Amino acid sequence: MPSVLLRRAAAAAVAALTALAVATPAAAGGSTIGSPGLGDPYFPLAGNGGYDVRHYSLDLDYRRAGNQLDATAVITARATQNLTRFDLDLRGFTISSLRVDGAPAWFTRDGQELVVSPRRLLRAGRTFTVRVDYAGQPTEVIDPDGSSEGWVTTPDGAFVVNEPQGSPGWYPANDNPRDKATFDFAITVPKGITAIGNGRLVSARSHQGRTTWRWREDSPMAPYLATATNGVFELRVSRAGQIPLYHAVDPAEVPNGAFDRLAAEASVIEFFSELYGPYPFSSGGGVVDHAPEVGYALESQTKSQYDQTPDPSTVVHEISHQWFGNSVSLTVWPDIWLNEGFAAWSEWIYDERHGGQTAQQAFDASFARPASASFWQRPPADVGGPEVMFSGPVYDRGAMTLQALRVKIGDRAFFSLLRDWYHRNRDGNVTTADFIRLAEKHGRQQLDTFFDVWLYQPTKPTTW
Repeated sequence: MPSVLLRRAAAAAVAALTALAVATPAAAGGSTIGSPGLGDPYFPLAGNGGYDVRHYSLDLDYRRAGNQLDATAVITARATQNLTRFDLDLRGFTISSLRVDGAPAWFTRDGQELVVSPRRLLRAGRTFTVRVDYAGQPTEVIDPDGSSEGWVTTPDGAFVVNEPQGSPGWYPANDNPRDKATFDFAITVPKGITAIGNGRLVSARSHQGRTTWRWREDSPMAPYLATATNGVFELRVSRAGQIPLYHAVDPAEVPNGAFDRLAAEASVIEFFSELYGPYPFSSGGGVVDHAPEVGYALESQTKSQYDQTPDPSTVVHEISHQWFGNSVSLTVWPDIWLNEGFAAWSEWIYDERHGGQTAQQAFDASFARPASASFWQRPPADVGGPEVMFSGPVYDRGAMTLQALRVKIGDRAFFSLLRDWYHRNRDGNVTTADFIRLAEKHGRQQLDTFFDVWLYQPTKPTTW
């Protein structure tokens, strides 16, 4: 198998090529057409080149009867090259109007690609706006592993989760985790229905039998972390220090203790704030829907989404993602272990510090799997493709990598590393190669063999 040094070089080449697709000025190659994708190894056409989104303003009017969404998206972006044409990602819908800087623009559809040709050249460095008026049925997206995401309808509304490619099922986006932006949501639903967006609740006003819920997320957010979950919910507001926490629970889940589980968020946030660094965002919370057919929870930014009442470890897992996954975000999807391995290890350290088994005991239990087990055949940084990107080794062997590193470099260096990793990369994007470099700095040793064994080799580690 290639060494970590060769893998580092390959990872750097991928990062350079994908960055080139986003940011190369037209003068370098002459093209004024933004690329239709960013070349992610798992989702090559996810995202688009030639511009950087700064803000999304989404005005969504939803009726569960007929699953009808009438919407306007206003996207504020900065051109990173001269542009005569650029793409957005959008699945389905009828577009009634598309304007760039207030002027009608030509557009065509090509699968998920919404291809836009403004009337005038957009020069590199210029900020511009795109307004898309669209309507139709939002799309439930089926992932390569068979799971559902995007706008997943429920009897009373929709459970809206997007990892990794569901966002274009309900709004036009530059659907790549590297293009973070702030968001405003205005979600109009029938009176009696609650609509949950990311960030702080700005207002909820009713008129003629319908209520518009306005939410604002003021920290940069990857498109897949947006939500507009809606339905019949009981909404309660509390605080974790100065941070408002919004807890929405489907009435069917209240008897199952959902509010009690969400109430633990404040203490979990306090714990991780002390361990990793200050909580990344200006609000928090969780949504417990009654949608067991979905089959998973998701760490939507500031509003973790649960398809049913979660167990305590799931709450810990999703909250830890606000640091690792949401604030510190991956650059390419094959590095998903940087999200899930960190969150799984966060469960271990939380248990260790709260009277449960130690992280080393959790490591030992996982390590007890025989060498012949299929678990060892999917190394977390080279798991094999999008159809298995959420498989067990990404979580558990990812967590084992961190615990083994803790033992190898010692607690003082290890916990300093985690805090520095968050501090350096807050609101940004990272790669496995970035983490290896920082680990070597804090551990004061060369760690190529260690990371090669734990992250890349499809066998059970024996020495490291």
